Amino acid sequence: MITIKDLRKVFTVTDGEVAALDNLSLDVEPGEFFVIIGASGSGKTTLLRAVAGLERPDSGTINIGDRTVFSGAPPVWVSPQDRGFGMVFQSYAVWPHLTVYENVALPLTEGTQKIDKSQVRARVQQALSMVQLDEQIDRPATLLSGGQQQRVALARAIAVNPNVLLMDEPLSNLDARLREEVRGKIRGLSKQLGATVLYVTHDQIEAMAIADKIAMMSFGKLLQYGSPIELYTNPNCPEVAEFFGTVNWLPGQMESGDVVNTKVGSFAVPAGAATEKDVWIGFRPEHMEFSDDAFSQQTNHFQADLKDTVFLGDQYAFDAQASESELAGKSRDAPRLQGDKLHIAVNPSDIMVFPATDANTDFIMASMAAA
Repeated sequence: MITIKDLRKVFTVTDGEVAALDNLSLDVEPGEFFVIIGASGSGKTTLLRAVAGLERPDSGTINIGDRTVFSGAPPVWVSPQDRGFGMVFQSYAVWPHLTVYENVALPLTEGTQKIDKSQVRARVQQALSMVQLDEQIDRPATLLSGGQQQRVALARAIAVNPNVLLMDEPLSNLDARLREEVRGKIRGLSKQLGATVLYVTHDQIEAMAIADKIAMMSFGKLLQYGSPIELYTNPNCPEVAEFFGTVNWLPGQMESGDVVNTKVGSFAVPAGAATEKDVWIGFRPEHMEFSDDAFSQQTNHFQADLKDTVFLGDQYAFDAQASESELAGKSRDAPRLQGDKLHIAVNPSDIMVFPATDANTDFIMASMAAA
């Protein structure tokens, strides 16, 4: 549905040029809920604006289905209003002097997406019913809560029956409880409509909750894209691994292709995980399991001192120290000591391995220092 190839956009700033989009390519399949994620300055909003036609790239191509809406060579440019998208912005963009009905009806009565006047009210009512605001149809927009105003913006976007919905951090102005409520409605509606959604957020929890696929960007480049579980369990670099949750990092040396020796102990890792001698291994807190004393000297088992435990209701979070390494753990069971030690096991399939390049080492060391 959306095909982006070699897209480039450079901005001139006081100290030179910054590539907000650095020859970026990706494909979004029809009906996919595709989330673009990254830290501030990663280029994710610039990408969405380029697809919407609100930003003109310097080169590359953007195709929507079989239609080219932008090309650098030969030059093609389709204006935003002629691309036929629905768009929901970070700010609600709800006109305060209009009623709910008038806000949703405006694109149907004005501009290139307008329809026959006899069909407008039925279309507005249908859109408002889908976001459960049909009883508020004649209410002034100023009397709505933040969550209701965002749903009005969503109803306005879907009222034109778009094949593609673009959303730029639409939930960032809502409190945590409302974000959960509205994000569920957005995903459900997109599937009900059969629309292809391109959605920008900086919130990894939000991304994992709603996405069919996630693309992670950093400094204008695409680091990795795939399903949420792929990015969480099989990241292709430490930056992706850290973005989606806490990682315990240990430096080590690869032995015999599938064992890494560290100061904490020896760890069996997935075969072929790395060919370099010096590596970093990483595992997430929930992958630290309590083991029996009888196995404490085997590969992937180690002893640690328990430093702190916090009960969080559905789980325990604990801090442990093994050799000189500080490790974070999570468990449904309270940490249990054998003597005065924790005995920890990590499944080989849960261990990530990355070569100890300068870039990887710098990133991991900075992450550990900030923890």
